[in-house]
Amino acid sequence: EKLAKNPDEVFTSLLAEAEEEAALSNEAVVDIIALKFQEKGIRLSRYFGTIRQDDDEILAGLKDDAEDAVTRAMEIIRNRIDQYGVSEPSIQRQGSRRIIVELPGVAREEEAKQLLQGTALLEFRIVRDPDFAFAIMQKVDEVLAGNITQLDTGKTNSELTDTSSVDGDTSLVATEDSIPTEQLTEEEFKQQHPFFAVALLDPQGNSADAYVRGDERNKLEFMLSKPEVQNVIPNNVEFVFSAKSLPGQDAQEIYIMYMVNKSPELTGGVITDAVATIDPNSAAPIVNMTMNSEGATEWARITGANIGKRIAIMLDGSVFSAPSVRNKIPGGRSQIEGMADLNEAKLLEIVLKAGALPAPVDIIEERTVGPSLGQDSVNSGLSSVIIGYLLVGIFMVFYYHRTGTIAAAVLTFTILFILGVLAGFNATLTLPGIAGIILTIGMAVDANVLIFERIREEMATGKTIKASIDSGFSRAYSAIIDSNITTFFTGIILFQFGTGPIQGFALTLMIGIAASLFSALVIARLIFDMMVAKGIKVTVG
Repeated sequence: EKLAKNPDEVFTSLLAEAEEEAALSNEAVVDIIALKFQEKGIRLSRYFGTIRQDDDEILAGLKDDAEDAVTRAMEIIRNRIDQYGVSEPSIQRQGSRRIIVELPGVAREEEAKQLLQGTALLEFRIVRDPDFAFAIMQKVDEVLAGNITQLDTGKTNSELTDTSSVDGDTSLVATEDSIPTEQLTEEEFKQQHPFFAVALLDPQGNSADAYVRGDERNKLEFMLSKPEVQNVIPNNVEFVFSAKSLPGQDAQEIYIMYMVNKSPELTGGVITDAVATIDPNSAAPIVNMTMNSEGATEWARITGANIGKRIAIMLDGSVFSAPSVRNKIPGGRSQIEGMADLNEAKLLEIVLKAGALPAPVDIIEERTVGPSLGQDSVNSGLSSVIIGYLLVGIFMVFYYHRTGTIAAAVLTFTILFILGVLAGFNATLTLPGIAGIILTIGMAVDANVLIFERIREEMATGKTIKASIDSGFSRAYSAIIDSNITTFFTGIILFQFGTGPIQGFALTLMIGIAASLFSALVIARLIFDMMVAKGIKVTVG
């Protein structure tokens, strides 16, 4: 929809039909839209591309844009989840426009949903002057009341938006003079002023911000969406609502409605850093933002040119705050207020750092796997590790006798080393990680088998125990290094290009390889040397 040029009612209708059909199909939305246009005999160049392009060229371009949007959405979602701190998330693409996200161990589900769906489109827009905003509201009220039967279509947007000749704050005077309420019952006022019956003006008269009850917000949005109302609202402005509600009487939620310019003065693309913190003055959660050099220069120009005016800081079409500009702000720093708590501020910090989604993301299906099921799987995995460890240890002692106990000791050290490293990184032990540990047990034993067999061969030639141990380790060294290094490289590839569980498996595998190499070549050698030094008989099978 954002790519369309001059969208009209026909386009909106066809797009709505395509979206309904797409919800029940796995077919690409672009293909469905193209088919709808073809059925109506409408060329795509009417809304997309240029007049010289044929439908096939435009369709190919739209498909590229859709593909790019999904790819970018996956990358941004991955960045957000990584900063949120979820262990081993799984993000996979399904079909042409769907993404499957698995988030193990998430306790606050609503936060996770907000993290996935928020487009994070940050905009800085100028709030219109009170007198101009009220004049438009008054026209809207008159249209809804039926007092304007024919609109002055000859009036241009430039005439409507020119407020340079108006001085001072006249919103309160305009309100009292233009909306006479004397001797009007509540029902009569609703009939004669349907807009102002819902959109209550600032009683202080400091602005033309309107206050709307939460249960009447949908009604007001419906009023504003009417074609006859849209005709009296200039094309370069729009009404927007506050992101958060204010507490009202009888536990009613109150939203603030602002009139702002449609075109943003600045967007979130210039944000290089965001930090959630507590304002030392108000003790309220805020997010401090830092801009790049280009954004800092533009921000200084914008604030310098709008001293005394208000700038709405908007995220995803809602106003978080609308502070007044007191002076020029150099350095590219700003802040967002209006969050309920520090957790919400931190979520906003994450989405601002990760960037805006190229298109809205809707959750069409969600499933929650209970912790008991997950814990049962982990317990079964741990049981398999213990059983595997015991079976391998018993076999090594049975086959290699006294030196088999060295292998069992080395194996124990390897497992403890892996668990210690994982604990150091605060990593969660998941099923893929357990699989990596089991594989490591086999590889650690493989290194010991190579060493023991080399020692046995040297002892068979008549060499002393010490000479056999020295020669056995040196001859087995290259084979052990080669096999482990190649597997380590495989782990790097899996970690780099894999997702979620695959990365968890690869990480555990790489830690296990490092641990098994150290155990086999250093720990085992130390134990052998200690046994020889103390005169303990060494038997290999």
